[in-house]
Amino acid sequence: MISCNENDISGKLIRSFWSVHHVLHGISGGRGGQKRILTILLRNGTVTQAELTEHLGVHPGSASEVLLKLENSGMIHREENKSDRRTIDIYLTEKGKAEAEILLAQSEQNKKEMFSALSEQEQKELLALLEKLIADWNTRYAQHMTCCRNMRHMGRG
Repeated sequence: MISCNENDISGKLIRSFWSVHHVLHGISGGRGGQKRILTILLRNGTVTQAELTEHLGVHPGSASEVLLKLENSGMIHREENKSDRRTIDIYLTEKGKAEAEILLAQSEQNKKEMFSALSEQEQKELLALLEKLIADWNTRYAQHMTCCRNMRHMGRG
């Protein structure tokens, strides 16, 4: 069994944040997963492949692989942009829209349930503490915080 110092509050906080990360990652379908892409498209309409790749914070090849799976399953359609032939537009098919609406409803339900163990006041206190930490970290660890700015840009999927 791995032991840890019972008095190491920073270590406990970091382990707790990792646990939160794993839950959020699993629920959302991952950083560049199919669930996330479908809900981003539902929220934003047609987006370019480059915009989506940048927002997801993944390599273009990784995004292309997931998009190919979604296209092959009939969830999305990709086509050349009419005004800029170098750009590929991505949009949901009817099948993809129906699936994305189900996923979005599940996501909304998950959001309601995730914090149900806390009272409304506790949720507000937690939010205030997290916002304080993030503001500090945005300055202290600016080079590592691009993922958070990308998430706010398009809306978390």
